[in-house]
Amino acid sequence: MAFLMPDTGSTRYELHDRPGFEKKLKELCDDCSPLYNNADGSADKQAQQFNSALVQGAKVIVLDPVDSAAAVSLVNAAHARGAKVISYDRPIPDTKVDFYVSFDNEEIGKQIATSLVEKVKKKPVPAGSGILIVNGSPTDAAAGLIKKGIHEGVDSSGVPVLAEYDTIEWKPENAQKWVAGQISRFGDKIVGVVAANDGTAGGAIAAFKAAGVDPNPPVSGNDATVAGLQLVIAGDQYNTINKPSEIVGGAAAEVAAKFVNGEEPEAGEELFGSPTKLYTPTLVTAQNLKAEIIDKKINTASDLCTAEYAAACTKLGIS
Repeated sequence: MAFLMPDTGSTRYELHDRPGFEKKLKELCDDCSPLYNNADGSADKQAQQFNSALVQGAKVIVLDPVDSAAAVSLVNAAHARGAKVISYDRPIPDTKVDFYVSFDNEEIGKQIATSLVEKVKKKPVPAGSGILIVNGSPTDAAAGLIKKGIHEGVDSSGVPVLAEYDTIEWKPENAQKWVAGQISRFGDKIVGVVAANDGTAGGAIAAFKAAGVDPNPPVSGNDATVAGLQLVIAGDQYNTINKPSEIVGGAAAEVAAKFVNGEEPEAGEELFGSPTKLYTPTLVTAQNLKAEIIDKKINTASDLCTAEYAAACTKLGIS
């Protein structure tokens, strides 16, 4: 059995997804020994890791693809060997996998965008002003679903979109560079940024700070990383999405264990022609961060309220 993650650009894979998967698998299958690898954002490296897992005899591979289109050949190779493939977090739309487990990415995009435009519209939007959209990687089908959801939240809102960008490899530095260019282009006409995850949000915020914009306009996020939550606490980031990756990691382990035992896992629905189980995420802002993150023990106050954020934590009643 293999658990193959796409990149190290987000800390979630090492800190949450992998532990969640391995813990649940241990509960369900004492004899199962998961092979873990991270592709560091390289589709070629991931292909090598995938093929190596097959050679080593993996009967089930949980794959979070770097490149959803390139992953089609990997799925075909696995099926030719009689191995099962569970698409994880990011779908592989162009072929049928044995199961797909994820949070509802389209809903994530819709939630962060709707929340952001509602915040922006609390003040009149001046003529000629609008928002930026910073999407995820163009090779990531989940980013495409988030993008679709973002437009569901933005397109009928009445708030203009000044410019839009697909962030190569989800890298925060790429988002920062692009947003810096838009600040030079549009200046104070930028009234908000819909960013597809906390990494790209952090890049956008860094661009505003480097340009001397204080305070920066509202910026959305996603993943509820420690860094993202701290930016929410500080008031630099407006929202994020709490989607404890241990949940989907554990769900993938349950599906994998059933396949190992020759059983058919139950699906809640079908997506891209594959049996699917989607989980609903939760929007987090400064107003509900304590209730959704601290009180639910997703993170502790000590995790978030380091010296730099102590005063802001106190204002929010987090200590």
